[in-house]
Amino acid sequence: MNTAHRPLVTIGIPTYNRADGYLREVLECVLAQTYPNIEVVVADNGSTDNTGSVVQSYGDSRIKYFRHNPPLKPNDNFNFCLSQASGVYFQLLHDDDLIDQDFVESCMRAAEYRADVGLIRTGARIIDAQGATLSELRNSSGGLSTGEFFLSWLESQTWMFLSSILFNTARLREIGGFHSRHQLFQDVLAEFQLAAKYGRIDVPDVKASFRKHGSQNTGTVRLGHWCEDSILLLQTMCALAPEQRDLILRKGREHFAKHNYDLALSIRSPIDRYRAYLFIYRAFDYAYSPLRYFSAKAYRGIFTWLGWVRRTMQG
Repeated sequence: MNTAHRPLVTIGIPTYNRADGYLREVLECVLAQTYPNIEVVVADNGSTDNTGSVVQSYGDSRIKYFRHNPPLKPNDNFNFCLSQASGVYFQLLHDDDLIDQDFVESCMRAAEYRADVGLIRTGARIIDAQGATLSELRNSSGGLSTGEFFLSWLESQTWMFLSSILFNTARLREIGGFHSRHQLFQDVLAEFQLAAKYGRIDVPDVKASFRKHGSQNTGTVRLGHWCEDSILLLQTMCALAPEQRDLILRKGREHFAKHNYDLALSIRSPIDRYRAYLFIYRAFDYAYSPLRYFSAKAYRGIFTWLGWVRRTMQG
């Protein structure tokens, strides 16, 4: 296909103050894309670091730079990036995540450069603060029905990271962009809605990186908000795949109960933590008990320890 006729892809980068300074690395991987038809929207959310000068140092006409002062709420900045997108497809790339140089090309080639796909996904890797790979997972969701796709996510057989996804821009705007009750599962909610309503293309290869590091603050959010957003997402999944509603509901209650038990582990007070466990147990209709959760953790811990012992003995 002629380069001029390839759909434009917008990569939106909402930026924040980061002492660890990943922005230059992110911009370099974006500007090095082998796909020729991209634009980059950088939304500087009132930063007091050198974000503006870093962006301007590239002098690249594909970059559109905006600055919010005073800063917006994080999710409002996500949707601002979407509002400024001219591309047929849109990626929201956090300012510490990365994409391989052929990420966009791989996605568009798999979609045969069509402009009507709801969602295009690749496999992903998890990296640490220094960029070393901690784990990776190929995208094995190709050919799955909507319900099977949801179940594969609930069973951790596929990952949903923003860095590994292209959204259909018009369709994402139609559903109101990124939003949920407490803006905690807003990305997954949008991903599932577009995949169910407008179809998806799955690229098996690992082409994107999600960075896991200490500056993430998931555990500081109120547990009740996490439970409410979890229930909203589960209800939406059941509505989008009614033919497998009962299985999704059962698996989903277990999945989200475990997710919220994990968050409750950060509560310092033993009494408050115990109350949180009971709250979560009730919130998900007593589907997955705290006792079962801790038994499973202990079981995994034993096998992890035995594996360490075996590797140590083998030298």
